[in-house]
Amino acid sequence: MMTSFILAHFSHKRLHKIASYNHFGVRGKPYKLPNLFLKTGKVLPLRKLSCQVFEITRDKPAVKVDELSKSFKIEKSRDSKQPSRVDSVKQVSFVARQGEVFGLLGPNASGKTTLLRCLATLIAPDSGTFEIFGVNGIKHPDIIRHMFGYVGQEEGFDKVLTGREHLKLFADLYHLSREESCHNIEAVIQMLNLEEFIDRLTGTYSGGIKRRLDLAIALLSRPPLLILDEPSVGLDVASRSIIWDVLKGYKENGGSVVLTSHYLEEVDILADQVLIIEKGRVIAQGRPRDLKESLGGDRVTIRIKEFTPFEESKAALDILLKSEWVHGGNINLSMGNAIELVVSSGDMVANGIQKVLRERGFQVFSYTQSKPSLGDVYLAATGRTLFEADIVGRDSRDPKRIKKERMTI
Repeated sequence: MMTSFILAHFSHKRLHKIASYNHFGVRGKPYKLPNLFLKTGKVLPLRKLSCQVFEITRDKPAVKVDELSKSFKIEKSRDSKQPSRVDSVKQVSFVARQGEVFGLLGPNASGKTTLLRCLATLIAPDSGTFEIFGVNGIKHPDIIRHMFGYVGQEEGFDKVLTGREHLKLFADLYHLSREESCHNIEAVIQMLNLEEFIDRLTGTYSGGIKRRLDLAIALLSRPPLLILDEPSVGLDVASRSIIWDVLKGYKENGGSVVLTSHYLEEVDILADQVLIIEKGRVIAQGRPRDLKESLGGDRVTIRIKEFTPFEESKAALDILLKSEWVHGGNINLSMGNAIELVVSSGDMVANGIQKVLRERGFQVFSYTQSKPSLGDVYLAATGRTLFEADIVGRDSRDPKRIKKERMTI
């Protein structure tokens, strides 16, 4: 199926008419693109100076990133030995196909937000290129802005306006017709279960409701691509479930999604492809299932006691690493010094490991065995858990530098 993008340059002097084009959407209603006049079966009057047409076929990826890099200048004291620039994104490359959810997984300060801000044309990369539906985002930022809806980490609502007034404002900014504006506003309100809150001032909204309204605004123009920066961070279970259901439905109707997260469960459930990023560099990418299966074996978590001293866990780990069933292991400080092992698959492993521990005088408070997770993929690539990296990244972030990055255009 092919979609034609029509970019019109407006003028009050001349009145033209152009034919409209259908957009994809085989299940349910077709998605419409912002400001691109894709109404079915109508001829639309436009005041325009010129018109550019871009064709999208299924062989073109939703997003293609090639060797993208971005660094920021940092302030330092005269006696500081720190570099004058910090690399946020370092030669990142990936391809996100149409009709899929592409997940960027990584801890705080790993470069996820910077990468998405480059894709959303909020900041310019230092080097490398990227394309959205085959259109070069470096050369044609004004064109690709019509092709996606963007949700950043922080909302920017006016607390004296209601949610409905925000939707009407953005519908006008998208240049939606009155008919399309009314229809789409009611559609996103119902889609995100905002009926109870939509006519209240946004200053009274909880974090979860604000996040839902953010996503509603991004969906308002029916874009073919969503770029979402941690859409469910800090949300309650109900709001997170609603957002996940909306993204699944959006994908089923042909939409494409690029999202960042440091929630393993979110990426595992939603993403068709995942890219794991650490300190601005790609450390793994592929289908979640393939990444997990590449590790081999099972994962075992053992707690000697409910609150185990580190020295006791270390002694038990040293003994277990000599066992024929155990291929590697570490101590997870965030789980009360629990022992995490990579073991051979099989029913005999659990009995064998627990027997070894009891013979050496160790109690087993709890024992769990499971298949590898994305957390294990991250652990195998970096030598630390995502939770531990999250803490380090959060502590290393400079609030002044973050504020400066967000203001950089």
